[in-house]
Amino acid sequence: MATDFGDARLDEFRGEIRDWLRVHRRPALAGMGEYDLEREAWRNPASPLFDDFTAWENASLEARLVCPHWPEEYGGRGLDDLQMAVLAEEFAAADMPRITRGMGERLAGPAIVAHGTPEQKAYFLPRVVNGDDRYCQGFSEPGAGSDLASLTTRGVVEGDEIVITGQKIWTSRAHLADTMFLLCRTDPTAPKHRGISYVLVPMRDNGITISPLITMSGENAFCQEYIDGARAPLFNVIGGLNNGWRSAMTTLGSERGAVAAVQHLEYEKEWSALVERARELGRSDDPLVRQRLAWAYCQVHVMKATGQRVLATLARGGELGAEASLTKLVWSEYHRRLGEIAVDIEGAEALIRPEGEGYPITRWQKAYLTSRAETIFAGTSEVQRRIVAERALGLPKSG
Repeated sequence: MATDFGDARLDEFRGEIRDWLRVHRRPALAGMGEYDLEREAWRNPASPLFDDFTAWENASLEARLVCPHWPEEYGGRGLDDLQMAVLAEEFAAADMPRITRGMGERLAGPAIVAHGTPEQKAYFLPRVVNGDDRYCQGFSEPGAGSDLASLTTRGVVEGDEIVITGQKIWTSRAHLADTMFLLCRTDPTAPKHRGISYVLVPMRDNGITISPLITMSGENAFCQEYIDGARAPLFNVIGGLNNGWRSAMTTLGSERGAVAAVQHLEYEKEWSALVERARELGRSDDPLVRQRLAWAYCQVHVMKATGQRVLATLARGGELGAEASLTKLVWSEYHRRLGEIAVDIEGAEALIRPEGEGYPITRWQKAYLTSRAETIFAGTSEVQRRIVAERALGLPKSG
């Protein structure tokens, strides 16, 4: 159900998007997720979805619905947070995936917009919009996960370049990316959160070896990278040399809070599908199943209310603080529990993988397996709880 914001401007915008979707909707792409769409059809002429995807992408670019919240001068439409919420609701109602540029749009882009020079914005942002650069995030290291500031990857300035050596891990979609936005220590004598630089580094033929990490769901969702003298121009340093922590915090804030206002839309659809699955299995009248599904339904609406609170803060011109951590904690812990509920409903069938090549799994097996990682990536639940406790509740700092 669409949110009634009580704003004529937003009502007009909603009508515009509905009309556009009515004209340009591609039924072959209906129901697909962003990652599946990118993996199966993006610039892949061999894909049966290639023509539909290309038409959908071109129409989206023409309407400036790719990175639409970015400034107009860099290819966006300058949409505000309320308009972005309306946009997400209408795409969800049409069961169509919005063309996004993944981490370039959601994570690197906000840091470039906030901390880049005019020249950097003019160069890098249009390349993300057009799909010329595909980003992955090089933050985590084997010894620096939740304690990000303890990273040891080094960056050394040589002339007008920065030369980077070290290792990154748990890098989502690195095997599909051609550019990494990474953190490296460029002043080892500076205090822990200083002396760090935020650099956009080309990944191909540049001293970076990518090694896949196959998860327990059978997917190549993450990779690790061995970086041996990778080079990037100093022009690619965002926020200034030794001043990358602010850029990193902008990225992490976007990662944890930007989707809060519309996160519930995805989970509403998933909840409805699980209810239908319970009916198929004849378990929808089981009191315990009904209780668990009712709990999940309530949690989705808690998620929606939390997102609307975030929207209200942004609409007033405020900035997200601990709210970003709270929303990340809510959705990731919810989804982990939903995966458990789903396999309980499936019963013994959840223990058996389908036949087929590779490592096929059912939708609900995937929900159970992948949701375990969701409480770890983008900041573990333990770290999020600590942030909420210290910054929102004012409790004493731990350790």
